Amino acid sequence: MSLAVPFLLALAAAAPPGVVIDHHPAATKQYIGSPSIAILPDGAYVASHDFFGKGSTQSTSAVTRVFRSTDRGKTWTRTSEFNDQFWSSLLVHRGQLYLMGTTYEYGRIVIRKSSDGGVTWSAPAMLTEDTGYHTATVPFVEKDGRLWRGMEYHPAGKWGFFQAFVMSAPVDADLMDPKSWTMTERLPYPADAAGAGEHWLEGNAVVDRDGTLLDILRVHNIEKAAITRVRGNRLEFERLIDFPGGAKKFTIRYDRKSKRYWTLSNPALKEYAMSAKDPASVRNTLVLMSSKNLRKWKMERTMLSHPDPVKHAFQYVDWQFDGEDLVVASRTAFDDDEGGAPRGHDANYLTFHRVERFRK
Repeated sequence: MSLAVPFLLALAAAAPPGVVIDHHPAATKQYIGSPSIAILPDGAYVASHDFFGKGSTQSTSAVTRVFRSTDRGKTWTRTSEFNDQFWSSLLVHRGQLYLMGTTYEYGRIVIRKSSDGGVTWSAPAMLTEDTGYHTATVPFVEKDGRLWRGMEYHPAGKWGFFQAFVMSAPVDADLMDPKSWTMTERLPYPADAAGAGEHWLEGNAVVDRDGTLLDILRVHNIEKAAITRVRGNRLEFERLIDFPGGAKKFTIRYDRKSKRYWTLSNPALKEYAMSAKDPASVRNTLVLMSSKNLRKWKMERTMLSHPDPVKHAFQYVDWQFDGEDLVVASRTAFDDDEGGAPRGHDANYLTFHRVERFRK
């Protein structure tokens, strides 16, 4: 299908599109990951990212940075940097700001809180004693008086074979208290999906049209997503769906005004040779998509694109509704004065973008 003319088109340039929140040269072998963004009650924006790569401490005590903007994303100030925080999502809940993820790659589940809009943070509260947990900057959703979030467990061994589950806590509970949180049973990638994808990961907790809580996951290495349903204390696999960009991380949220679900994803377009064999690595195009029912998705328009899929990417984006717009934080691999990113996966920028009048 044809897509509308993009409001931003990233061609060869000395700097990436959007507003640069943070930049880290590739020579450090520390790459920018896990972009997250939140809007505070006073209208300020908060963004965060972590560091991964051989030069980082991702496997022992990961580092996360936090930034604030008080002018709707035009300028940003770094407010915090701390250890023991990885793969983390920002959450504004009952007037407080939280950051929840893991302590390091496959570490313990951890959460911390800020009462001053991300300027200062509490000590980390460990929600598990054991390790092996995995997640990304996935959304939180409220349902039935509880706050829900998708997670995965990674068994010992080579990468993959993630076991999906969902965590939840009462909306009025102390989110810093491990006793507030419960987990569903873990569900491995289903045998009846054999031959279609290899693993699943980075699930989105989202409420279906009929009120059922779903966990919708990225599928490696095909352009599909997996739908699971929360039934009591366990997940049930429903099916795989066609989903442009499903081989990469995506975030799904529901918009009451348009009565549609929305996401930003990285489709593996056919004009790139690597799309056929390795769609998970094709991240140079970012599109806006919507759905009425979470099963059929429509590409609405291209938001960002670069002709090179090898060393350029706009990926792992997190975003929020902001009136008629979407505000977006992107893990961006792009040219800089020091040779650019070594590959699309290994981002050297955290960038901010605004999708104006997204419903149009």
